[in-house]
Amino acid sequence: MKSTEQLIIDEAVRIIRQRTDLVPEVGMILGSGLGDYADRIENPVKIPYQDIPNFPVSTVAGHTGQFVLGNRNGKTVIAMQGRIHYYEGYTQRQITLPVRIMKRLGVQNMLLTNACGGVNLSFAPGTLMMISDHINYSGSNPLLGPNFEIDGLRFPDVSRVYPKELRDKLRQCAAREGIALQEGVYMMFSGPCYETPAEVRMARTLGADAVGMSTVPEGIVCAHCGIPVLGISCITNYAAGILDQPLSHQEVVETAARVKDTFVQVVDLILKEVF
Repeated sequence: MKSTEQLIIDEAVRIIRQRTDLVPEVGMILGSGLGDYADRIENPVKIPYQDIPNFPVSTVAGHTGQFVLGNRNGKTVIAMQGRIHYYEGYTQRQITLPVRIMKRLGVQNMLLTNACGGVNLSFAPGTLMMISDHINYSGSNPLLGPNFEIDGLRFPDVSRVYPKELRDKLRQCAAREGIALQEGVYMMFSGPCYETPAEVRMARTLGADAVGMSTVPEGIVCAHCGIPVLGISCITNYAAGILDQPLSHQEVVETAARVKDTFVQVVDLILKEVF
């Protein structure tokens, strides 16, 4: 008998294939303030999450909550316009179902994006950071429970979630175009509260350059599924304790909007020349 998760995956694939015959080669999961990129997809087919039975629905303000399939820069893509978060009360198995759905639809490369807090003092708000590695401090793991044997091994290697060759290629492309692009380690906390100043100091000691509440579960499941990942973090604020001021979601959205044009340039480069 199929598991509940497998039934959701099967139904999602069936519904998406009913509405379009596109076979997406690139998947994109768009973070806070970055979802507008999906509006640039040409000839879009939009499928709200709520149209898929038992599919987890995004509840965060500013997250549209739909799959968008279409074309962009010569690639056939599927984008999550608004991700689902662990802190919304779902399990990490649930929030990573989109990755498994995308794999079954044909996705061969994945772009994961997020808005996050800067821990590295040289990464000012507005910095775009390629993720070179991650630290899972969420307290959970999306691979807990029965293994999805169809996707990968019980004990997958996660030493190359974000392949160096993809990062090197993007770095070269960005430099040629005069785009400033940093690189660093992303550390996931569960949220939904922001990190304390003490936790930020701990994160820096452990080697993190940025902290946030997403991305890591999807990255782990991509590794399990054999999908190479490029991760782009938009540093929207200094993490707690660096500046003597409170943190707010509004600041996150406003900073993401300010760097939107550069973010679009980077994603377009990825689609044209990296994937």
